[in-house]
Amino acid sequence: MNYDQLLDALITNALAEDIGDGDHSTLSVIPDTERGKAVLKIKEDGVLAGMRVAEKIFRHLEPGIVFIPFKKDGDAMHIGEEAFVVEAKVHTILMAERLVLNCMQRMSGIATLTRQYTDILKGYHTRILDTRKTTPNFRLLEKEAVAIGGAVNHRFALYDMIMLKDNHIDYCGGIAPAIEKAYAYTQRVNKDLKIEVETRSIDDVKAVIACGAGKVFRIMLDNYKPAQIVEALALIQGRFETEASGGINLSNLKAYAETGVDFVSIGALIHQARSLDLSLKAVKPS
Repeated sequence: MNYDQLLDALITNALAEDIGDGDHSTLSVIPDTERGKAVLKIKEDGVLAGMRVAEKIFRHLEPGIVFIPFKKDGDAMHIGEEAFVVEAKVHTILMAERLVLNCMQRMSGIATLTRQYTDILKGYHTRILDTRKTTPNFRLLEKEAVAIGGAVNHRFALYDMIMLKDNHIDYCGGIAPAIEKAYAYTQRVNKDLKIEVETRSIDDVKAVIACGAGKVFRIMLDNYKPAQIVEALALIQGRFETEASGGINLSNLKAYAETGVDFVSIGALIHQARSLDLSLKAVKPS
């Protein structure tokens, strides 16, 4: 499925989870024909994310809504500002409210944390990757938030590339047989699947270099100290893309960037992000 199809499925499932057989609070007190207006209020500084998603949620329930944005995804946001106004049936606004806020608060938190990391890398060759350490059924929007924050999405899921990690290698009996089998698999199934290999030592790097030419596109340097990264890069000599991972955070990111490694992958962009405070408030008729 493409992005729009995945997003439609996410919204459909999330609304079904929340609404069930009806929003009885709204049904009990507000006529179905009543229309209203609501504004998204910003209550915390950060990087705004989820504007496109919010509009999509409202339109999923009522295609003819009026959605007026005051900001766009990736903009800096500050306490007291407004992000958008929506005009729709009151039932639509109230049914969509919690899903819109859950998505935008979570996405803005991820985008804000990601921006803190990417700001450190200004002027460096190194770029930041996210990981598959995501919330089940919410990966699509978490990875979108990472991109809004300025980082690069790694593989989306298990199906879009081959990553031979430590367990694959150990089960397979070593790096060389793992690479050979993985490459043979790509030829057999006739899929354009890039192969990345995780290494845990300089000897592992040498093993990939020895058998990975033309088969492996990226070497992961897992839990290496910056000095070990430098040693590994001297061996690799640009023949493979390189990715550092494991224990990289805001305090040591610059030291890794200074090695010249192509990418650093950071699961914390998503699993350590804190949702930011937003609210959707009714605009009372004047």
